Amino acid sequence: MKDKVILCIKGFFMGIANIIPGVSGGTLAITMGIYEELIEAISHFFTRLKSNLNFLMPIIIGALVSIVIGSKIIGYSLDEFPLPTILFFTGLILGGLPMLYKKIKGSFKISNVVIFISTFAIIIGLMFLKSGSYVSFENMHLLDYIMLFIVGVVAAATMIIPGISGSFMLMVMGYYKPILNTINDLTSFNNIGSNLAILIPFGIGVLVGIVLIAKLIEFLFKKFEVPTYFGIIGFVLASIIGIFVSAENLTFSILPFIIGILLFIIGFIIAIKLGDE
Repeated sequence: MKDKVILCIKGFFMGIANIIPGVSGGTLAITMGIYEELIEAISHFFTRLKSNLNFLMPIIIGALVSIVIGSKIIGYSLDEFPLPTILFFTGLILGGLPMLYKKIKGSFKISNVVIFISTFAIIIGLMFLKSGSYVSFENMHLLDYIMLFIVGVVAAATMIIPGISGSFMLMVMGYYKPILNTINDLTSFNNIGSNLAILIPFGIGVLVGIVLIAKLIEFLFKKFEVPTYFGIIGFVLASIIGIFVSAENLTFSILPFIIGILLFIIGFIIAIKLGDE
């Protein structure tokens, strides 16, 4: 029972992470020590159905709860307290670095360092992509629903790849606020039919994208484990910069900074503790 509660908590933080532009749920899965097991469970879901469900269901429940609740709370926190909120998640990310370092210790070959620099540069490059106008979900046609499916696939891939923020990519494609507003509207039990018509094709795309990228990452772990971890660390470190770049209305003042530092420490400790469980 304790293990399931811990997995639920980890899923909760992963779900919240995918709401915040610049934060990756995959990153937090790594810092909390469940990434490889998560990838394997998704990639071989039907071959070990019972054990995979026992592992995945608490994570999914935690993630869904955080998305339903967090879509409102996180939006408010980022608007009203951006610096403390961002520093808390920065602590969650950095708290997992000691565990990642153990994976690459003593393997600092030039090729691995090049991989690290390359993945770091990819994320920094993505930060310069700007979103255009947001899409509208009014007067939807068949092509619009197909596009929702495709957007779901892309978002899922970036959600599970460490360091690449699914919500940031949704912003780039112009779907972030419309999707978030649709979730908020649905959880308020408004326009249920039309909101489900939007979220179902998007959700199916998310599921397909997660399975496809899980297969790819599992292959990389099996064939190129150490280089893959070098790449992941590049993604993770760059994502910290991405959190601050993606933030809106970010200003520095003494009290929010002090509160933010305390939350950073709390986040750091949470990541270390959850990573050990």
